Amino acid sequence: MYVCEIIKQAKFLVTCELEPPKGIALEGFLNRVEMLKGSVHAINIGDNQRAVMRAAALAVCHTLKTRSIEPVMEIAARDKNRIAIQSELLGAAILGIENILLVTGQEPVMGDHREARPVYDLDGVALVDAAIRLTRGKDLTGHDLTGSPAFCLGIVATPGLDDGGARLAELEKKVAAGARFIQTPPVYEPAVFEKFIRTMARFEIPVLAGHTILKSASMAGFMNSNIEGVHVPENIIRELEGLTRKELIDRTLRISLNILREIKPMCQGVHFITAGWEGHIPTLVRELAA
Repeated sequence: MYVCEIIKQAKFLVTCELEPPKGIALEGFLNRVEMLKGSVHAINIGDNQRAVMRAAALAVCHTLKTRSIEPVMEIAARDKNRIAIQSELLGAAILGIENILLVTGQEPVMGDHREARPVYDLDGVALVDAAIRLTRGKDLTGHDLTGSPAFCLGIVATPGLDDGGARLAELEKKVAAGARFIQTPPVYEPAVFEKFIRTMARFEIPVLAGHTILKSASMAGFMNSNIEGVHVPENIIRELEGLTRKELIDRTLRISLNILREIKPMCQGVHFITAGWEGHIPTLVRELAA
């Protein structure tokens, strides 16, 4: 349970998210992994994120383990019923994969197999409960297991959303069920994040602030329009307009570093969503630690 151990040691945890390959060729994926070695504590591997079909997270996480790289395996409720979810959790434990991020998953209509039927047999709270029951030696029907897994369970929470308390109530249930850490979507507004952290204080659960380096002004605009709860301020978007590529990279890295420096004292770690810019993560991590 490497992620939970780092948190217990009160170290600033750095994780990074990579998508599995859409196919079986791993060379390009492993090249991106190599860029991150020594800069992050663990690498998140998505479970068909954004409803786009990719190689199984379990296989890719096992590949990382064989290379002494700590994975955080995502499991989405969208594609699996309760039998498959429990089976996958046990399979992960057999392979030494203990850091698990539990998510509901986006609707298939958002992805590349729009005709696919979603499952959603378990909701977000039941997903956490299922994993915790396994650690106590029982499956969801109460049958005994031959050996119990150990997991460090993470969940996702979005700072910028306000729905009258429904999401907060659900989050409270997930924490009560056994979630051990929170990762957020990309954060660009420290004031909004600070308010979120004050709200999270009651749960006494570590929070890893999500962040994506903005590759262009148009990317920022797309995120504002398409990613729930993510908002890139207009002044940042304007800063990224009309620049040469070199100017853009310098400017956007400075923007990211300024944001991360401001939110670092508020949280227990940062979670990078790389969007193909893995090569810039080591620079940000070094500067953030300075």
